Amino acid sequence: MAVYTDVAAEELAEFLKGYDIGELLSYKGIAEGVENSNFLMHTSTGAYILTLYEKRVAADDLPYFLSLMAHLAERGVSCPQPARNRSGAVYSELAGRPAAIINFLEGMWPRRPNVAHCSGVGEALAKMHVAGRDFPMFRKNPLSVGGWRQLVERAADRADSVQAGLRNFIAAELDYLETRWPIDLPVGVIHADLFPDNVFFLGDKLSGLIDFPFSCNDILAYDVAICLNAWCFESDHSFNVTKARALLSAYGRGRALSAAEEEAMPLLARGAALRFLLTRLVDFLNVPPGALVKPKDPLEYVRKLRFQQSVQSLRDYGVTPAGCAA
Repeated sequence: MAVYTDVAAEELAEFLKGYDIGELLSYKGIAEGVENSNFLMHTSTGAYILTLYEKRVAADDLPYFLSLMAHLAERGVSCPQPARNRSGAVYSELAGRPAAIINFLEGMWPRRPNVAHCSGVGEALAKMHVAGRDFPMFRKNPLSVGGWRQLVERAADRADSVQAGLRNFIAAELDYLETRWPIDLPVGVIHADLFPDNVFFLGDKLSGLIDFPFSCNDILAYDVAICLNAWCFESDHSFNVTKARALLSAYGRGRALSAAEEEAMPLLARGAALRFLLTRLVDFLNVPPGALVKPKDPLEYVRKLRFQQSVQSLRDYGVTPAGCAA
C-alpha cells in the first residue's frame, strides 16, 4: 500500500455520493508498500479502504480482481468485499485513477512473522487455490517469466548504481531461468503477492487476505515459492527452515504438492526472488517526485536470490520430498 495520488476531502465527499455507504467522516493515506494509493476511510456506516489503482494495474483488469474476492469469500476464504456504486459497478474513477472501495478487515499484519503465522498463511493459500478452481475468469500473469526481460531492460542502465555488478548478476539469472522455467505444472488462480503486509492476523489466528491487484492465473506452486521468500527469512537475511517447514506442511494438508511441483520448488523460488528483485529495482529507480512512499530495498531480494541459487531440493526447506502433508 502507498499514496501516489492525493485526494482532496471535497473531491472524495463528492465521489461517495455515488455509493450507499454513508457520508465521509475522516480519511487518511496509508503510506506502506509501493503499488497503489490507499486510504483508510471512515463514513457514517463504518470503515473502508479506498484504493486508487496506479502503475501496473490496468482498469480492464479490475473486474477480475474484484470478482475474485467475491468468489473466494463465497467459498469461505476471508478477504475484503468490494462496494458497488449506485450504478452497480465495483469501481469508478477518482482523481483521474480507477478507484474501488472495499470493506475493512479487522486485524494487523505481522511485522515479525512467527512459525504460527507461517503455518496460517500456508493453510490459507491452499484454501485459496482450492477455492479458485471454479473461478470462471482468466488473467495471464504479466509479471511471470515472460515479463521479466522487459523489467531488466528498464533497470539495466542504472542497476550498477544500486550495487556493483548487479546488471550482470540479473542478466545471467534471467538467462538461466528462461531456459528452464516449467511449463507443465498445475495452474490456477494465484494471489502472486502474499507478503506479510497482505495478510491480517488477530494474534496468531489469520483473519484475512488482502490486496489482490496482482492475482492472476499461473503456476500454483509459484505462489507457494513467493511465500517462501516473503515469510521465511529473518531480519538478518538468514533462511528459517522451521518457518518454511510450517508453511509447506500447512499448505500440503490443504492441497498436496505433486512430485513435479516439489522438484520444481527451488527453481520457482529463484524465479520468485528475481521477479521481486526486478520490480523493486524498477520502483527504487523511478519513485515519482512527491510520492508519499518509501521504496522497498531491492538488495533484500539479491540476498534471497543468492540463497535460492544454493538450494538443491525440498530438503533444504526442511521438508522431505513427497512429505509436505506430513
